[in-house]
Amino acid sequence: MQWSAEELKILESLEEPYDVQKFLDKMPYDENDEAGSPRRVMRERKAMCFEGALFAAAALEFMGYEPLLVDMRAFNDDDHVIAVYRSSGLVGAVAKSNFTTLRFREPVYRSMRELIMSYFDFYFNTLGEKTLRSYSLPLNLKIFGDEWHTSEESLDYIGEALDARRHFPVVGEGIKLHPAGDALLRAGLLGANQKGLYRPEKNL
Repeated sequence: MQWSAEELKILESLEEPYDVQKFLDKMPYDENDEAGSPRRVMRERKAMCFEGALFAAAALEFMGYEPLLVDMRAFNDDDHVIAVYRSSGLVGAVAKSNFTTLRFREPVYRSMRELIMSYFDFYFNTLGEKTLRSYSLPLNLKIFGDEWHTSEESLDYIGEALDARRHFPVVGEGIKLHPAGDALLRAGLLGANQKGLYRPEKNL
């Protein structure tokens, strides 16, 4: 792909996955539901979760990792997309989220399910309801060629392909879930862009 000199400077400054997370954490959460490319993220310095995951996948690929995305489906809440990577056979993740609790994961998890379950107690809506319900098989973005890195067009087609992947449930039928505590809810919403928050329905 044809990265510009400025884009290469940014990518070369990110030496490990945690650097990618810090780069994403410095930019505001974009309340607009768009699907911009990594180029647009670097230019506009803002992102929502899907755009952040796309950028993270591109940055991880630049480091030599596979560009992998995983979708996390939720009930009465936004879905969440993360970029996952493997290190020494273990799995970690980089993510952009309006919630502080749904971002980086160290590569210490032995399986994709183990990684996903590390998010479960911290994946809640603004009512404190724990909302994670399933996760997808990883999607390798190499199947889309190179255009997605620098496209000026919407990358909704990648989101559609990710949504079509097989998903695995994380909550069994009839399980009673307890809400996140007030302190955890406040911590999760620390610094959140209020305009970008999902407005859950009450008493579903």
